[in-house]
Amino acid sequence: MSELKRYYEDHYWAPFTQMGDLSEEEPLVVVSGDGATVTSDRGKTYIDVHGGLWLANVGYGRGRIADAVYEQMKQLSWFPSFDGMANEAALRLAQRLVSMADRENMNRVFFSSGGSEAIETALKMTRQYWRLLGKQGKYKVISRNRAYHGVSMGALSATGIADNRKHFEPLVPGFRHIQPPYCYRCPYDLDIESCGLTCAKELERTLLFEDPETVAAFIGEPVMGAGGMLVPPDGYWQEIQRICRKYDILLIADEVVTAFGRTGEMFGSRHWDLVPDIMVFAKALTSGYQPLGATLVNEKIFSAYLGKYGEGREFSHGTTYAGHPAACAAAWTNLDIIEEEGLVEEARAKGDYLLEKLRGLMEIPVVGDVDGLGLMARLELVADAENKTPFPAEQRSGSRVSEELLGYNIILRPLGDTLTFSPPLVIEYGQIDRIVDALAKILGGWM
Repeated sequence: MSELKRYYEDHYWAPFTQMGDLSEEEPLVVVSGDGATVTSDRGKTYIDVHGGLWLANVGYGRGRIADAVYEQMKQLSWFPSFDGMANEAALRLAQRLVSMADRENMNRVFFSSGGSEAIETALKMTRQYWRLLGKQGKYKVISRNRAYHGVSMGALSATGIADNRKHFEPLVPGFRHIQPPYCYRCPYDLDIESCGLTCAKELERTLLFEDPETVAAFIGEPVMGAGGMLVPPDGYWQEIQRICRKYDILLIADEVVTAFGRTGEMFGSRHWDLVPDIMVFAKALTSGYQPLGATLVNEKIFSAYLGKYGEGREFSHGTTYAGHPAACAAAWTNLDIIEEEGLVEEARAKGDYLLEKLRGLMEIPVVGDVDGLGLMARLELVADAENKTPFPAEQRSGSRVSEELLGYNIILRPLGDTLTFSPPLVIEYGQIDRIVDALAKILGGWM
């Protein structure tokens, strides 16, 4: 047994991992990265199809970001942001984010340390906002089945993935869930041509059942990530926004995965001209070089919190490392790279190429569905494509493909029997070819 495997088995506790059922194989320990690839302690180099966890947008090995963090830490390693204090890096980044989200009318930025914290911030802001307006009964939040919004208790309550929730119930009260836009397996057994956006209109039916005066917000990912990489049909988000405006509930765009180029736009919301009340960023805000989250709000929400000391209108929330100067320095340089290298446009072009290549695999009988937007794509495996028959769960089809891809030096993370693709935006066309060619060999060999 290697030293690192012993450490892994004896002392390490990995997230979302059954530690009592570890493989006899050595753990995949990554020691370096470059572009769209990572290298293990065994010297093997892999294409990272998943971008770490949906976030390595500018790729690995960017010494320019490391240098920016180093220079910032030499100047100021950290200082709190509470009680009227701040640091220069956080202030400059806040201004830049507001400028970038000008089309969405964002006006203020509240920093945190990551996605779950940023979602938690948005949910707490929402509830207090309505209280400040004298509407204490307006507290419910509507989300969607299969949604992923994080793992802290509020964010988990908004999450619609049953396996993530069931071990921690009872969760925070006041959260409701509606069906997602899962067109391949429509929960209403409708065809996209004639469905009339039933899944979006369910929001209105749910609002009327709950009473709009009790509902504070609707929260959703522009493209659902961990719920299966679900791209909504045309008109879906426009209908959701119309309903939110009609019934005076806040619209929260969870852009933790979709922001900063992933979908082929700077923000996923822009594909549908959304103007949310709150936007939540993390992940590709720094491309993983430092932990950072940001919750952006419009002036309408922020102004409700303004008052005098002692009136209780301040937002009584915050985390120790909110606006950490080193993380903000990483974000600033990361955004420079995204803009200077045209990575948003790169994601659009490479995403089209990836989707075309993946659709070429639909001739293989075990490939049921292929869809995507930008460099977010899905390939759903089925036992029978004609009837959309899923594989038995015990066959672990998605995991089997992922394990076989390791033999081709490719890391891919399945979500059940859905293979998901969110590589660094700097991935090369030849690397996309290698990924799809390996899948063709593996899936073709299953027949």
